[in-house]
Amino acid sequence: MAGKPVESELSRDLTLFHITMMGLGMMIGAGVFLGIGNSIYVAGPGGALLTFLLNGIIAMFTALSYAELSSAVPRAGGAYNYARIGFGQGTSFITGWMEWFASSVAGSLYAVTFAIYVIRYLEVLHLLTWWPFSIPLAEKVLAVLVACFFFLINYRGAAETGKIGAIMTLGQTIFLLVIGAIGFFVAIKDPSRFQNFDPFLPHGWSKLLITMGFTYVAFEGFEVIAQAGDEVIEPRKNLPKAIIYCIFIVTITYVSVTFAAVVAVKAGSPGVTGAPWEWIGQFRERGFGEAVARLLPLGNFLLTLAVIFASTSALNATLYSATRALYALGRDQMVPSFFAEISQKRKTPWTALATVSALVMTVIIFLPVIDVASSASMMFLLLFFLVNICVIKVRWHMGDELKYGYLMPLFPALPIIAIICQAVLTVWLVHMSLIAWIVVPVWIVGGIGIYRCYSKFHFKPTKHDIIVLEEEEHVEPGEYRVMVAVANPRNAIQMVRTTHKLCRAKNADVKLVNMVRMPDITPLNISDDHLLEGRETIVEAMLYLEPFFPVTTTISRCHSVARGILSTVRQKKINLLIMGWHGKPRTQGFRFGSTVDPIIERCPCNLVILKETGNKSFKRILVPIAGGPNSSFALEIAGILLENENGGICAFMAGAKNRRFNLETFIENQQARLALKNGTITAKTVDGSDAVSEILEEAKNYDLIVMGCTRKPSIYQIAQESIPEKIARMSPKPFIMVNAAQGVKSWIKRWI
Repeated sequence: MAGKPVESELSRDLTLFHITMMGLGMMIGAGVFLGIGNSIYVAGPGGALLTFLLNGIIAMFTALSYAELSSAVPRAGGAYNYARIGFGQGTSFITGWMEWFASSVAGSLYAVTFAIYVIRYLEVLHLLTWWPFSIPLAEKVLAVLVACFFFLINYRGAAETGKIGAIMTLGQTIFLLVIGAIGFFVAIKDPSRFQNFDPFLPHGWSKLLITMGFTYVAFEGFEVIAQAGDEVIEPRKNLPKAIIYCIFIVTITYVSVTFAAVVAVKAGSPGVTGAPWEWIGQFRERGFGEAVARLLPLGNFLLTLAVIFASTSALNATLYSATRALYALGRDQMVPSFFAEISQKRKTPWTALATVSALVMTVIIFLPVIDVASSASMMFLLLFFLVNICVIKVRWHMGDELKYGYLMPLFPALPIIAIICQAVLTVWLVHMSLIAWIVVPVWIVGGIGIYRCYSKFHFKPTKHDIIVLEEEEHVEPGEYRVMVAVANPRNAIQMVRTTHKLCRAKNADVKLVNMVRMPDITPLNISDDHLLEGRETIVEAMLYLEPFFPVTTTISRCHSVARGILSTVRQKKINLLIMGWHGKPRTQGFRFGSTVDPIIERCPCNLVILKETGNKSFKRILVPIAGGPNSSFALEIAGILLENENGGICAFMAGAKNRRFNLETFIENQQARLALKNGTITAKTVDGSDAVSEILEEAKNYDLIVMGCTRKPSIYQIAQESIPEKIARMSPKPFIMVNAAQGVKSWIKRWI
């Protein structure tokens, strides 16, 4: 049973510097120290440089997605929040579930890395002669102790976490940049060191994919910044800045230290056999250390010190990230709200922190950390993959609902490129660890089980959710599905006759939907006071439609009626959406209103919008023609609604003097396609310059106007009133506006 809703808030103590250092601390971990030597061994000296440079570029694409989404949704939870908005409760739970596990296991890896290097250095100094047990046991004990130490630091609060992390991260970053600077200085002073890059790619370009897959883990960490949305000062401005700064600094750091490692060894120096890059590569994961030892006095000591800084700062950041992921799940009651309890004194989520720390220590003591860490890497790649999809879907479907602090350039090209690259690297991880391809599916399946058994029955709605109050799905859906969005009883009755004709022509199943819009400041989980009105609206329409068609119904509550309707269209795979329009003029930048405008822009199926059609019969129908799929669809709708073939449809083209469009041929083709009697559709063209006036004048002789939406961009439409909008607003006649689904574009709208 879920506990009481958690109302406490985290404190805003973190500055731009704090969260930038936190991100750097999680990114500059043990991965770079282990990865440079292996990259040189597999791909050669130039391949190692390109590995970190190209990975940095790919990571930047995903970082821009995080930057945009974190500026729009600055809340603890990161990718969990973005998936909640983009895909709903189920996907968001699995995202948070994966993020919690991946960050926790990464933290255990950093604790063990710290312990291994410290114990080995103590062995070199002969300071462990008193230890009566095995060295591996000493490493585990020290790893648990350091995890406990950082548990206490995180418990003291976000400010303490940020300060300690900033100090350690600053130390390790400065040390690595100093190594890079020394490498450049040495190469400039001794130009022969540049020969170490010859040959640049001794094993060819194909080896880059291996090294990029292996070292991509070194770029994981900027997502921790998105977790700080509830605790950072001015989050909409500072979160995007910190994320972008992190990737930029880390990429420069990695490329510079890789360059320094390659030029650190002089060809022919004592102990160096063969080419310097081959000598470095033979040491594999220890290659970077061997190179730095040749570059600096006390190189081994300084490298050990750098690894200590790197592993502890990364441990600090991963504990923070994993804790906020679990806190977000508890906050929304995806898991028991106990996990979202906040210490009143420290303002930290202490139960989530304690649980994460327990998981970290369990992994340290019992599990093979290397293979589980590969699983964490795979989960991070899947998270990044999902976030890049989310940024596309959220921008397209909710761009007018969210307040953005940052918008990425070249949208959506950059996230699409990142999606492709991450998919390749995820598949390639099978070459690193087969166990990862076992652990990840098992963990995800376990999360799905928890969601189905607990989370879906207890979750706390957020402002972006759509809550189904009542739904009847008592028939199997047919091949053609028509959805009718009804707002109130009067609206439902006026739409019945037109809806009946369209459904009969299509032999369709009917889905009646009523969306109850709640004010943004009103929670969605309040009592069902609006359910009665929704039922009344649905019943009015059912009285007329149910005797003739299979009818299902849905009543939902949401903050955005347009998004609620579009979400149902996609979920139920609707072929035709019918809705009404009140006929009022534009307000606050909308053409037809805050509900109709987004639906016209984003609807993935055929759309019919009715204005004052009522229960009238239509014997003479005017169809203004501009060409294209909307004109064809408008004629099709007019043919269905024509009361009898003794009436007629006029395909009217205004301002046609300079058009290269053969109206007669178009009508002939459409009449054959629609199987209408010859002469049912007639053509009329007018060469005047004012199309709106000509259409309005011609419409006086007709019972109904049917016309297609404009294809101009929405920004242009807002700046300048479109012809369909003017006709709809100015004509006293019943009016129908249609929008036809268009192949691939419609498919993308439906699924993305």
